[in-house]
Amino acid sequence: MAAFYHESVMLNEVLDCLRPAPGDVFADGTLGGGGHSEGILRQMGEGTLYGIDRDWAAIEAAGRRLAAFSGFHAVHGNFHDVKTLLPEGTVLSGGLLDLGVSSYQLDTPERGFSYHENAPLDMRMDPSRGQTAAQYLNTVSKEEFTRILYAYGDERWAARIAEKLVEKRREKPLETTFDLVAVVDAAIPKAVRRKDDGHPARRTFQAVRIAVNDELAPLAQALRDWVSLLRPGGRLCVLTFHSIEDRLVKQTFRQLQFPCVCPPKAPVCTCGKKPVAKVLFGGAVKPCPEEIARNSRAHSALLRAVEKL
Repeated sequence: MAAFYHESVMLNEVLDCLRPAPGDVFADGTLGGGGHSEGILRQMGEGTLYGIDRDWAAIEAAGRRLAAFSGFHAVHGNFHDVKTLLPEGTVLSGGLLDLGVSSYQLDTPERGFSYHENAPLDMRMDPSRGQTAAQYLNTVSKEEFTRILYAYGDERWAARIAEKLVEKRREKPLETTFDLVAVVDAAIPKAVRRKDDGHPARRTFQAVRIAVNDELAPLAQALRDWVSLLRPGGRLCVLTFHSIEDRLVKQTFRQLQFPCVCPPKAPVCTCGKKPVAKVLFGGAVKPCPEEIARNSRAHSALLRAVEKL
């Protein structure tokens, strides 16, 4: 098994945004290898940081890495449940969510995240619970899988891939990552696959991973929960890696800044909804060219942030 490694994306930009100071209380909702958390702890000096992750491998690796920091507390769980995971009454100076898949998860074949390695179809962020990708793919309906591929993968060949999935599993249940790659190859014409900038199966793997881990459905409410735990002036930073989750983060942050639902031409607001946070940066921040050159997995990253009012 590979050692837990994950190069923290846009670390300097995150630290500049969060502005850790002595005595602060932070939460890293996607602890991973602990790189972002270590940066926050070092800059903060004395303070508290809760590192949340649903992957036990991440909890153990980050625990070793951050053992020297007395203010670090590892928490096993899903950041969607932050309100129940943190001690009652916790008020945060800032929070961070890195919504990408860690390098460790991609580079450990037996986790089943990679379409480059033949391995069991798993894809669970927490391998101790929930159905595997194989179980999902061997039971999902053609109609639902088509919807998932469109919604979570922006896959224009969704209907064909779903049709081929049903055909293949009639012959033999899908068991490995290459079984799923074979489904995509059978569905997308060879001429189209040759013109694809990346691996033809990448969108399908992304969609399946999101579905298996239920990554998007609870995300908007989770963002609201995280902002609700911030002190006034506290900031929430979110790193996204594909347009679907970035769009959801952008929309949720905008609703927190402009919650009014009155008709646009209404002379006065009667809904009573007040702004909760303000959007920072005026949009999304991208990694610098030097970081992309050093870490190719950073190329699709976008950083968005809000400040609690």
